[in-house]
Amino acid sequence: MPGPEPTIADVLAAGDHATMSFEFFPPRDDAGQAQLLDAIGGLDPLHPDFVSVTYGASGSTRARTIDATRLIRQRTSAITMGHLTCVSQSVADLRGALDAYAEAGVRHILAVRGDPPGGPSAPWERHPNGLDHATDLVRLVKASGDFCVGVAAFPDGHPEHFDLDLDARILAEKEQAGAEFAITQLFFDADAYFRLVERVRALGCALPVIAGIMPVTNVRQIERMATFSGADLPRVVVDRLHAVADDPAAVRQVGVDIAVELCDRLLAGGAPGLQFFTQNRSRATAEILARLREIDPHRSSPAAASAG
Repeated sequence: MPGPEPTIADVLAAGDHATMSFEFFPPRDDAGQAQLLDAIGGLDPLHPDFVSVTYGASGSTRARTIDATRLIRQRTSAITMGHLTCVSQSVADLRGALDAYAEAGVRHILAVRGDPPGGPSAPWERHPNGLDHATDLVRLVKASGDFCVGVAAFPDGHPEHFDLDLDARILAEKEQAGAEFAITQLFFDADAYFRLVERVRALGCALPVIAGIMPVTNVRQIERMATFSGADLPRVVVDRLHAVADDPAAVRQVGVDIAVELCDRLLAGGAPGLQFFTQNRSRATAEILARLREIDPHRSSPAAASAG
């Protein structure tokens, strides 16, 4: 009899390749669903190790998330991971979402506190019957079934406090609560990622930290995303993008160049995986992976083997 399918934690622990994964978000309408399906179709041939679906706080968005997760799971052979946040939800709501994931056959959860409705800089308000921290959410997920749990990490600092040492301690606490891997928010400075890993390792935290990559195809979009997530936009990145800001095709090309250079440094430095925030589009991510294939050290990675 074949054994159970390996989890993301199992794949990372094997250490025989750097993982590759894609993040999608739930579509809002039929046009969005068509775009999502097109993105899945464009990226599934690259054989990602896993894919994930973001999660909203409102009831209707939660339903779309579960539906999208179920749809993606049907359309790809990759492990499918659902997101879960503490925002505006009671413990009963969270357990209901976990039940829905389990019924859909989803056994992987990315457990994050989430941003307040007013954005990451707004004061956090816990639901009266909810949870206050991602660490509490990790414990709830692990106590609710046989889930493999991932968590968020912040190379440029969590936007609520920008205390890098505190971030490292919190990540270590998430591991103690049962988390098995972490995925970073978007960032553009490889050194910030490596410093984060050094800080958590100094605390005895062994969590694999997958690097979150945002392909840049639009200057205003990436500036907005960076502001929202708290990511630092290095001056060299800003200058390169603004130098071609009036030429959308050139912005896209420079954005791909920046991502390829970042991924190259991360993989060369030992990052255990790359997660691409696709924005439900496939072209830029596929091009980045194809470009990585041209760099000798990465020819044997799944990204290299599948993108050609």
